[in-house]
Amino acid sequence: MALDLASLLGRKNPPLIGLDISSFDIKLVELSEGSNKAFRLERYASEPLPKGAVLDGNIENIEQVSDTIRKLLKKSGTSAKNVALAMPASAVITKKIFLPMTLSDQALEVQVESEASQYIPFSMDEVSLDFCVIGPAANQEDVEVMLAASRKEKVEDRVAVAEAAGLQSKVMDIESYAARAAIQRLIEKQANEGRDQIYAMFQIGAKRTYIYIMLNGEVVYEREQQFGGSQLTQDIVRNYGLSQEEAEVKKKNGDLPDSYEMELLEPFLENAALEVTRAIQFFFTSTPYTRVDQIFLTGGCAVVTGLVDIVAERTKISTAVVSPFKGMELASGVSEKALRNDAPAYTVACGLALRRFG
Repeated sequence: MALDLASLLGRKNPPLIGLDISSFDIKLVELSEGSNKAFRLERYASEPLPKGAVLDGNIENIEQVSDTIRKLLKKSGTSAKNVALAMPASAVITKKIFLPMTLSDQALEVQVESEASQYIPFSMDEVSLDFCVIGPAANQEDVEVMLAASRKEKVEDRVAVAEAAGLQSKVMDIESYAARAAIQRLIEKQANEGRDQIYAMFQIGAKRTYIYIMLNGEVVYEREQQFGGSQLTQDIVRNYGLSQEEAEVKKKNGDLPDSYEMELLEPFLENAALEVTRAIQFFFTSTPYTRVDQIFLTGGCAVVTGLVDIVAERTKISTAVVSPFKGMELASGVSEKALRNDAPAYTVACGLALRRFG
Protein backbone atom coordinates (compact mmCIF):
# COMPACT_ATOMS: atom_id res chain seq x y z
CA MET A 1 0.00 0.00 0.00
CA ALA A 2 1.35 3.40 -0.95
CA LEU A 3 1.30 6.41 1.27
CA ASP A 4 -1.81 8.40 0.45
CA LEU A 5 -1.50 12.18 0.47
CA ALA A 6 -4.65 12.66 -1.58
CA SER A 7 -6.79 12.84 1.54
CA LEU A 8 -4.73 15.77 2.83
CA LEU A 9 -5.78 17.86 -0.12
CA GLY A 10 -9.46 17.27 -0.47
CA ARG A 11 -10.13 14.17 -2.56
CA LYS A 12 -13.12 12.26 -1.29
CA ASN A 13 -12.55 9.08 0.73
CA PRO A 14 -14.88 6.17 1.48
CA PRO A 15 -16.43 5.75 4.96
CA LEU A 16 -13.80 4.66 7.48
CA ILE A 17 -12.59 4.76 11.08
CA GLY A 18 -9.38 6.40 12.29
CA LEU A 19 -6.88 4.22 14.17
CA ASP A 20 -3.95 5.88 15.94
CA ILE A 21 -1.30 3.27 16.84
CA SER A 22 1.13 4.68 19.41
CA SER A 23 3.80 3.02 21.56
CA PHE A 24 1.43 2.58 24.51
CA ASP A 25 -2.09 2.17 23.15
CA ILE A 26 -4.37 2.27 20.10
CA LYS A 27 -7.10 4.88 19.79
CA LEU A 28 -10.19 4.66 17.58
CA VAL A 29 -12.52 7.41 16.34
CA GLU A 30 -15.58 7.05 14.12
CA LEU A 31 -17.34 10.10 12.69
CA SER A 32 -20.48 10.52 10.62
CA GLU A 33 -22.25 13.45 9.01
CA GLY A 34 -24.68 15.14 11.38
CA SER A 35 -27.26 17.84 10.76
CA ASN A 36 -26.46 21.06 8.89
CA LYS A 37 -23.24 19.55 7.51
CA ALA A 38 -21.78 19.28 11.03
CA PHE A 39 -19.67 16.28 11.96
CA ARG A 40 -21.01 13.80 14.51
CA LEU A 41 -18.82 11.79 16.89
CA GLU A 42 -20.31 8.31 16.81
CA ARG A 43 -17.77 6.64 19.10
CA TYR A 44 -14.27 6.79 20.44
CA ALA A 45 -12.26 4.30 22.49
CA SER A 46 -8.74 3.18 23.33
CA GLU A 47 -7.04 -0.06 24.30
CA PRO A 48 -3.58 -0.41 25.92
CA LEU A 49 -0.87 -2.30 24.03
CA PRO A 50 1.32 -4.97 25.62
CA LYS A 51 4.73 -3.57 26.55
CA GLY A 52 7.15 -3.72 23.62
CA ALA A 53 4.50 -4.46 20.97
CA VAL A 54 5.27 -1.09 19.37
CA LEU A 55 8.62 0.62 19.92
CA ASP A 56 9.49 4.08 18.57
CA GLY A 57 6.69 3.81 16.03
CA ASN A 58 7.82 0.39 14.77
CA ILE A 59 5.48 -2.58 15.08
CA GLU A 60 7.52 -5.29 16.80
CA ASN A 61 4.75 -7.87 17.37
CA ILE A 62 2.08 -8.04 14.67
CA GLU A 63 -0.02 -10.61 16.54
CA GLN A 64 -0.20 -8.56 19.75
CA VAL A 65 -1.07 -5.37 17.90
CA SER A 66 -3.78 -7.00 15.75
CA ASP A 67 -5.22 -8.67 18.86
CA THR A 68 -5.38 -5.24 20.55
CA ILE A 69 -7.20 -3.82 17.51
CA ARG A 70 -9.77 -6.66 17.70
CA LYS A 71 -10.39 -5.89 21.39
CA LEU A 72 -10.74 -2.21 20.57
CA LEU A 73 -13.24 -2.84 17.76
CA LYS A 74 -15.35 -4.96 20.10
CA LYS A 75 -15.13 -2.40 22.94
CA SER A 76 -16.14 0.49 20.66
CA GLY A 77 -19.07 -1.36 19.08
CA THR A 78 -18.18 -0.22 15.56
CA SER A 79 -19.22 -2.24 12.54
CA ALA A 80 -17.03 -0.24 10.12
CA LYS A 81 -14.44 -2.21 8.16
CA ASN A 82 -12.55 0.55 6.34
CA VAL A 83 -9.69 2.17 8.24
CA ALA A 84 -7.31 5.10 7.96
CA LEU A 85 -3.89 4.57 9.54
CA ALA A 86 -0.87 6.80 9.97
CA MET A 87 2.91 6.58 10.04
CA PRO A 88 5.02 8.49 12.58
CA ALA A 89 6.47 11.64 11.02
CA SER A 90 9.96 10.35 11.85
CA ALA A 91 9.37 7.37 9.53
CA VAL A 92 8.32 9.47 6.54
CA ILE A 93 10.34 11.74 4.27
CA THR A 94 8.25 14.61 2.91
CA LYS A 95 9.40 17.17 0.40
CA LYS A 96 7.80 19.96 -1.61
CA ILE A 97 9.13 20.16 -5.14
CA PHE A 98 8.32 22.30 -8.19
CA LEU A 99 7.82 20.80 -11.64
CA PRO A 100 6.80 22.29 -15.02
CA MET A 101 3.05 22.82 -15.38
CA THR A 102 3.19 21.48 -18.96
CA LEU A 103 4.03 17.89 -17.92
CA SER A 104 1.44 15.22 -18.70
CA ASP A 105 0.23 13.03 -15.80
CA GLN A 106 2.50 10.19 -16.89
CA ALA A 107 5.52 12.46 -17.33
CA LEU A 108 4.79 14.05 -13.95
CA GLU A 109 4.84 10.65 -12.26
CA VAL A 110 8.18 9.76 -13.88
CA GLN A 111 9.66 13.13 -12.93
CA VAL A 112 8.45 12.84 -9.30
CA GLU A 113 10.12 9.45 -8.93
CA SER A 114 13.32 10.84 -10.41
CA GLU A 115 13.23 13.82 -8.05
CA ALA A 116 12.37 11.61 -5.06
CA SER A 117 15.47 9.47 -5.58
CA GLN A 118 17.59 12.55 -4.73
CA TYR A 119 16.05 12.89 -1.28
CA ILE A 120 15.52 9.26 -0.26
CA PRO A 121 18.52 7.38 1.17
CA PHE A 122 17.15 3.96 0.16
CA SER A 123 16.69 2.01 -3.04
CA MET A 124 13.40 3.05 -4.66
CA ASP A 125 12.15 -0.55 -4.71
CA GLU A 126 12.33 -0.54 -0.88
CA VAL A 127 10.09 2.55 -0.64
CA SER A 128 6.37 3.32 -0.65
CA LEU A 129 6.05 6.62 -2.50
CA ASP A 130 3.10 8.89 -3.15
CA PHE A 131 2.67 12.47 -4.32
CA CYS A 132 -0.05 15.06 -4.76
CA VAL A 133 -0.16 18.24 -6.80
CA ILE A 134 -0.92 21.10 -4.40
CA GLY A 135 -1.47 23.78 -7.04
CA PRO A 136 0.23 26.38 -9.21
CA ALA A 137 3.54 27.79 -7.98
CA ALA A 138 4.04 31.52 -7.47
CA ASN A 139 5.77 31.87 -10.85
CA GLN A 140 2.65 30.45 -12.63
CA GLU A 141 4.90 28.25 -14.80
CA ASP A 142 5.38 25.36 -12.35
CA VAL A 143 3.17 23.32 -10.06
CA GLU A 144 3.93 22.69 -6.40
CA VAL A 145 4.04 18.97 -5.61
CA MET A 146 4.17 17.30 -2.20
CA LEU A 147 5.86 13.92 -2.15
CA ALA A 148 6.03 11.47 0.75
CA ALA A 149 8.04 8.28 1.08
CA SER A 150 8.54 5.64 3.75
CA ARG A 151 10.22 2.24 3.98
CA LYS A 152 7.85 -0.26 2.39
CA GLU A 153 8.19 -2.73 5.26
CA LYS A 154 7.01 -0.16 7.81
CA VAL A 155 3.92 0.66 5.77
CA GLU A 156 3.21 -3.03 5.19
CA ASP A 157 3.42 -3.80 8.94
CA ARG A 158 0.61 -1.33 9.66
CA VAL A 159 -1.51 -2.70 6.84
CA ALA A 160 -0.89 -6.24 8.11
CA VAL A 161 -2.10 -5.58 11.67
CA ALA A 162 -5.28 -3.94 10.38
CA GLU A 163 -6.02 -6.75 7.94
CA ALA A 164 -5.32 -9.40 10.59
CA ALA A 165 -8.02 -7.70 12.69
CA GLY A 166 -10.49 -7.91 9.80
CA LEU A 167 -10.15 -4.34 8.54
CA GLN A 168 -9.40 -2.90 5.09
CA SER A 169 -6.71 -0.21 4.97
CA LYS A 170 -7.91 2.62 2.74
CA VAL A 171 -5.59 5.50 3.68
CA MET A 172 -2.03 5.67 5.00
CA ASP A 173 -1.40 9.14 6.38
CA ILE A 174 1.26 10.81 8.51
CA GLU A 175 0.50 11.32 12.22
CA SER A 176 1.51 14.97 12.27
CA TYR A 177 -0.59 15.70 9.14
CA ALA A 178 -3.61 13.94 10.66
CA ALA A 179 -3.27 16.02 13.85
CA ARG A 180 -3.04 19.16 11.75
CA ALA A 181 -6.18 18.22 9.80
CA ALA A 182 -8.11 17.74 13.06
CA ILE A 183 -7.16 21.12 14.50
CA GLN A 184 -6.95 23.15 11.29
CA ARG A 185 -10.75 23.27 10.89
CA LEU A 186 -10.98 24.87 14.36
CA ILE A 187 -8.20 27.35 13.70
CA GLU A 188 -9.69 28.32 10.34
CA LYS A 189 -13.09 28.85 11.94
CA GLN A 190 -11.54 31.11 14.55
CA ALA A 191 -9.30 32.80 11.97
CA ASN A 192 -12.38 33.88 10.02
CA GLU A 193 -13.28 36.02 13.02
CA GLY A 194 -9.84 37.62 13.18
CA ARG A 195 -7.69 37.91 10.08
CA ASP A 196 -3.91 38.12 10.39
CA GLN A 197 -3.90 36.31 13.75
CA ILE A 198 -0.96 33.93 14.30
CA TYR A 199 -1.97 30.63 15.91
CA ALA A 200 0.55 28.13 17.33
CA MET A 201 -0.54 24.54 17.88
CA PHE A 202 1.44 22.25 20.17
CA GLN A 203 0.37 18.62 19.87
CA ILE A 204 2.08 17.07 22.90
CA GLY A 205 2.06 13.29 22.64
CA ALA A 206 3.78 10.57 24.62
CA LYS A 207 7.28 11.09 23.24
CA ARG A 208 7.10 13.88 20.65
CA THR A 209 5.66 17.34 20.32
CA TYR A 210 4.58 18.57 16.89
CA ILE A 211 4.41 22.32 16.42
CA TYR A 212 2.47 24.11 13.68
CA ILE A 213 2.12 27.85 13.37
CA MET A 214 -0.60 29.20 11.09
CA LEU A 215 -1.48 32.55 9.60
CA ASN A 216 -4.69 33.06 7.60
CA GLY A 217 -5.12 29.33 7.04
CA GLU A 218 -1.54 28.73 5.85
CA VAL A 219 1.13 26.80 7.76
CA VAL A 220 4.06 29.21 8.05
CA TYR A 221 6.21 27.08 10.35
CA GLU A 222 6.39 23.51 11.59
CA ARG A 223 8.77 21.54 13.75
CA GLU A 224 9.05 18.36 15.84
CA GLN A 225 10.64 18.23 19.31
CA GLN A 226 11.60 15.17 21.36
CA PHE A 227 9.43 15.84 24.38
CA GLY A 228 6.22 14.28 25.67
CA GLY A 229 4.06 13.08 28.53
CA SER A 230 5.74 9.68 28.83
CA GLN A 231 8.54 11.38 30.77
CA LEU A 232 6.09 12.11 33.59
CA THR A 233 4.56 8.63 33.36
CA GLN A 234 8.00 6.99 33.62
CA ASP A 235 8.82 9.13 36.66
CA ILE A 236 5.60 7.90 38.31
CA VAL A 237 6.45 4.27 37.43
CA ARG A 238 9.93 4.58 38.98
CA ASN A 239 8.93 6.54 42.07
CA TYR A 240 5.85 4.60 43.08
CA GLY A 241 6.55 1.09 41.73
CA LEU A 242 3.56 1.04 39.40
CA SER A 243 3.05 -0.56 36.00
CA GLN A 244 2.85 1.66 32.92
CA GLU A 245 -0.92 1.19 32.71
CA GLU A 246 -1.45 1.89 36.44
CA ALA A 247 0.69 5.02 36.21
CA GLU A 248 -1.34 6.36 33.25
CA VAL A 249 -4.66 5.75 35.04
CA LYS A 250 -3.52 7.31 38.33
CA LYS A 251 -1.97 10.29 36.52
CA LYS A 252 -5.24 10.88 34.71
CA ASN A 253 -7.39 10.48 37.83
CA GLY A 254 -5.08 12.41 40.17
CA ASP A 255 -4.87 9.35 42.42
CA LEU A 256 -1.23 9.71 43.51
CA PRO A 257 0.62 10.36 46.82
CA ASP A 258 0.77 13.89 48.27
CA SER A 259 4.45 14.13 47.32
CA TYR A 260 3.63 13.73 43.60
CA GLU A 261 2.86 17.37 42.93
CA MET A 262 6.07 18.83 44.33
CA GLU A 263 8.48 16.00 43.45
CA LEU A 264 7.30 15.06 39.96
CA LEU A 265 4.51 17.24 38.56
CA GLU A 266 6.02 20.69 39.15
CA PRO A 267 9.44 19.85 37.60
CA PHE A 268 7.67 18.30 34.61
CA LEU A 269 5.47 21.38 34.12
CA GLU A 270 8.50 23.68 34.30
CA ASN A 271 10.27 21.56 31.69
CA ALA A 272 7.19 21.51 29.43
CA ALA A 273 6.78 25.30 29.65
CA LEU A 274 10.48 25.70 28.83
CA GLU A 275 10.07 23.50 25.72
CA VAL A 276 7.12 25.59 24.51
CA THR A 277 8.94 28.86 25.20
CA ARG A 278 12.04 27.66 23.33
CA ALA A 279 9.93 26.59 20.37
CA ILE A 280 8.29 30.02 20.17
CA GLN A 281 11.67 31.76 20.40
CA PHE A 282 13.05 29.51 17.66
CA PHE A 283 10.08 30.46 15.49
CA PHE A 284 10.90 34.15 15.98
CA THR A 285 14.61 33.73 15.19
CA SER A 286 14.13 31.54 12.12
CA THR A 287 11.23 33.39 10.44
CA PRO A 288 10.28 37.05 9.76
CA TYR A 289 7.52 36.83 12.40
CA THR A 290 7.82 38.46 15.82
CA ARG A 291 4.59 37.51 17.57
CA VAL A 292 2.15 34.69 18.33
CA ASP A 293 -1.42 35.67 19.22
CA GLN A 294 -2.77 32.36 20.53
CA ILE A 295 -1.32 29.01 21.66
CA PHE A 296 -3.44 25.87 21.38
CA LEU A 297 -2.41 22.74 23.33
CA THR A 298 -3.63 19.31 22.24
CA GLY A 299 -2.47 15.70 22.49
CA GLY A 300 -2.66 13.40 25.52
CA CYS A 301 -0.35 15.57 27.61
CA ALA A 302 -2.38 18.76 27.10
CA VAL A 303 -4.76 17.99 29.97
CA VAL A 304 -2.05 17.50 32.63
CA THR A 305 -3.13 19.63 35.58
CA GLY A 306 -1.52 23.07 35.53
CA LEU A 307 0.07 22.84 32.07
CA VAL A 308 -2.12 25.42 30.32
CA ASP A 309 -1.61 27.92 33.16
CA ILE A 310 2.18 27.63 33.32
CA VAL A 311 2.54 27.87 29.51
CA ALA A 312 0.42 31.05 29.46
CA GLU A 313 2.43 32.48 32.37
CA ARG A 314 5.87 31.73 30.91
CA THR A 315 5.11 32.73 27.31
CA LYS A 316 2.82 35.70 28.12
CA ILE A 317 0.57 34.42 25.30
CA SER A 318 -3.10 33.47 25.57
CA THR A 319 -3.17 29.64 25.87
CA ALA A 320 -6.01 27.12 25.68
CA VAL A 321 -6.45 23.35 25.55
CA VAL A 322 -8.36 22.48 22.38
CA SER A 323 -10.56 19.47 21.62
CA PRO A 324 -10.53 18.08 18.05
CA PHE A 325 -14.23 17.36 18.51
CA LYS A 326 -15.19 20.97 19.27
CA GLY A 327 -18.39 21.95 17.46
CA MET A 328 -19.30 18.33 16.63
CA GLU A 329 -22.58 16.65 17.50
CA LEU A 330 -22.26 13.73 19.95
CA ALA A 331 -23.96 10.36 19.54
CA SER A 332 -26.11 9.22 22.47
CA GLY A 333 -23.44 6.75 23.61
CA VAL A 334 -20.73 9.42 23.98
CA SER A 335 -20.33 10.91 27.46
CA GLU A 336 -19.80 14.67 27.20
CA LYS A 337 -18.23 14.72 30.69
CA ALA A 338 -15.68 11.98 29.90
CA LEU A 339 -14.94 13.51 26.50
CA ARG A 340 -13.83 16.82 28.04
CA ASN A 341 -10.80 15.12 29.57
CA ASP A 342 -10.22 12.47 26.88
CA ALA A 343 -10.60 14.54 23.71
CA PRO A 344 -7.10 16.08 23.27
CA ALA A 345 -5.52 12.60 23.25
CA TYR A 346 -7.63 11.65 20.22
CA THR A 347 -6.37 14.39 17.90
CA VAL A 348 -4.54 12.05 15.49
CA ALA A 349 -7.36 9.48 15.46
CA CYS A 350 -9.89 12.27 14.82
CA GLY A 351 -7.82 13.63 11.96
CA LEU A 352 -7.71 10.15 10.43
CA ALA A 353 -11.47 9.68 10.86
CA LEU A 354 -12.01 12.99 9.03
CA ARG A 355 -10.52 11.35 5.90
CA ARG A 356 -13.99 9.94 5.41
CA PHE A 357 -15.13 13.34 4.18
CA GLY A 358 -14.00 15.28 1.12
